[in-house]
Amino acid sequence: MPACDLQLIGESLNASVRLCAVVSWINRRAARPEAPRQRPRVAPTELTRVDFTELVPEPVPFLGQAAYIQLVFFEGLALAVQTAPTLRAKEGLSAAAGVALRKHHALIAELRLQGVEPVDVMAPFAPATVRLESASRGGDWEELLLAIHVTSGMLDGYFSRLSNGLHADLARRVRAILDEAGSAAVLERELSLAIAEQPGLADRLALWGRSLVGDTLLIARSALRASDARGLEERVEPIFTELIADHTRRMDALGLTA
Repeated sequence: MPACDLQLIGESLNASVRLCAVVSWINRRAARPEAPRQRPRVAPTELTRVDFTELVPEPVPFLGQAAYIQLVFFEGLALAVQTAPTLRAKEGLSAAAGVALRKHHALIAELRLQGVEPVDVMAPFAPATVRLESASRGGDWEELLLAIHVTSGMLDGYFSRLSNGLHADLARRVRAILDEAGSAAVLERELSLAIAEQPGLADRLALWGRSLVGDTLLIARSALRASDARGLEERVEPIFTELIADHTRRMDALGLTA
């Protein structure tokens, strides 16, 4: 067969392969409503293989950081209540703020059971947490809500998982504190309403949501016992993978791209 014919056949095959790849990509995009675009590389059931006892610091600093983070969430929600555009939003967000405050006080009580002064324990965690709060304040009310939704969702889930490294009774109590529901539903409802009413808001919030993940994961990583421990990255990867998957599901629920 002439060389020119072989060249034409090769070019035709390459074009067909490229076309199939494009069609496959389009099909995957079209299937997005049925499942999150980003799936965890490690199945949730595999999280039980993580040895949390090697990762979690002593109970006192763990509780101190978790308690301070809840105080910051309360402050953010209180600001959201103050600046909310409707009475309905104020009422719902005030209930969400109450959840964060209950979590804070419950963790403070656990610190007192450890025989320490909560303020002294929380103080070392203030600078980094305040930096996260400042970075996630946003330019308006809707960005503030999404920042609270993203950071509280990720960090509550993270600290709840990490608490498995505490002793059994304390771990059970801490998980019960951090797993209290209520805030997420309120934030999702208010954000969904705002997105439906304001053309163009979804694109802006999707970009804003993506920008929050890095700073939030830095706070999560700081809760680990030894940041320079050998093999740390491999051991915590399943936890961080699941956090990102949870974040993707939260964004998908709002119709936003994670």
